[in-house]
Amino acid sequence: MTSNDPRDLDGKRLQQAMQTLGRDPVLRARLIALLRDSEAQIACEGSVRDDVTGPVIDALHLDTDQYEKVLADGTRFQFLYRTKIARDFLLSESEHPTHVWEPQTTKLLLELGRDLQGDVLVGGAYFGDQAVLVARQLAGRGLRVHCFEPNPQQAAMLQRNIDINALSNVVVNVAGLWSRSGERMRLDGFDSFANMVTAQDGGGFETVAMDDYAQRQGRRIGLIQLDIEGAELAALQGAQQVLARNRPHVVFELHRTYVDWSNGLRATPLCRLFLDLGYAVYAVRDINSHREMPGQPIELVPLDSVYLEGPPHGFNMLAVPDAARVQGSAFRIVEGVSPKLLPHKAPHLHHPVGGF
Repeated sequence: MTSNDPRDLDGKRLQQAMQTLGRDPVLRARLIALLRDSEAQIACEGSVRDDVTGPVIDALHLDTDQYEKVLADGTRFQFLYRTKIARDFLLSESEHPTHVWEPQTTKLLLELGRDLQGDVLVGGAYFGDQAVLVARQLAGRGLRVHCFEPNPQQAAMLQRNIDINALSNVVVNVAGLWSRSGERMRLDGFDSFANMVTAQDGGGFETVAMDDYAQRQGRRIGLIQLDIEGAELAALQGAQQVLARNRPHVVFELHRTYVDWSNGLRATPLCRLFLDLGYAVYAVRDINSHREMPGQPIELVPLDSVYLEGPPHGFNMLAVPDAARVQGSAFRIVEGVSPKLLPHKAPHLHHPVGGF
C-alpha cells in the first residue's frame, strides 16, 4: 500500500539527495570533514557522533564504497563503508591513527602478544582490524594468526589487507567457529551485526570446532579472540581440549542480547566455563569506537564488581589462566565501574580513571 503522507516522500527525496551528493568523492570528503570538525560545537544530550553527524555521513555512502587508511606504524587497511567500525575509523582525528577500532582491546591483544608461546585464533576477524596488527607483531617469531570470517566479502577484504601488508603468517578460513565441525550455518543480519543460524537449505558456510582445527594444524594456541555475535559460548564449547591443554588467554565479547546476566556475570554459562577451568575473568573497559587513548593503561574490572546497568549492551571480557599476567604496569584493576567507556555519560562510571 502506497503512503500518502508527504513526509514519507520528503524522506525518500532526502535519502536520494544525500546519496547523490555522496557519489562525488571530493564533495563527500569535504562534507565529512565539515561534519567531523563541527562535532565539538553541537549540543546533544546523547552521543553527537551516533545521534547527529553519523547518520548524515552514513547517508552519503553506499555499501560498496571503499576506503584506505594508513596507520602511524605504516599498516595499511582497505575497508568497505558498512558499519560504525568503518565510519569511526574513517573519522579518526589523526590522518594516521594508531589503531582501527576499540583502542584498549587493541592494546590488550598486543600486550598479550608480547610473550605468546602459541598461535592466535581469531573468530569474527572481519577485515582484519585487530588480526592484521597482531600478525604484524608476531611476524618473524614462527607464530601464526588463524582467522575465521564467514562473511565472504569481509573475508576477501581481510585477505586483501594481509596481501597489501605482505604478511605470510595469517591463515584465512571462510567458516564459522562452533561447538561441532561440519554443521551448515548462515549469517542472519547485516555485516558485522549478523549472527549465525542454521542453514535450512544446505547453503551458507561450514562450522569448525577449535579442538578439531588445532589438532589438524598441529599447532599450540596461545591466544583466542572471539567477536561472533552470540556464538561465543558454542565456539568455546568446541575448544575444551585447547583450553585445558594449551591454557590460552581468551578475549571474548559478552552481549546482553545473547547472554542473560540478570544474576550477575559469574552465573553466566560463558563465565562459568572459564571459572570451572581455574581462569581469572575480567571485564575490559573500552570505547566501542575509534578514539586515541595514549598512555592509558588497560583497565580491567573484576567479575563481581562490574557495573551492568543500562540498556542492552555488550563489552569485551578477558579470561587468563594466571591472574599474575595482568598485574603489570600495562594494566589497572578498578572496581564498581562500567566496562563501557562513554564520554557523554557519568564520569565516575563511564570514564577511565583520571578521565579521557
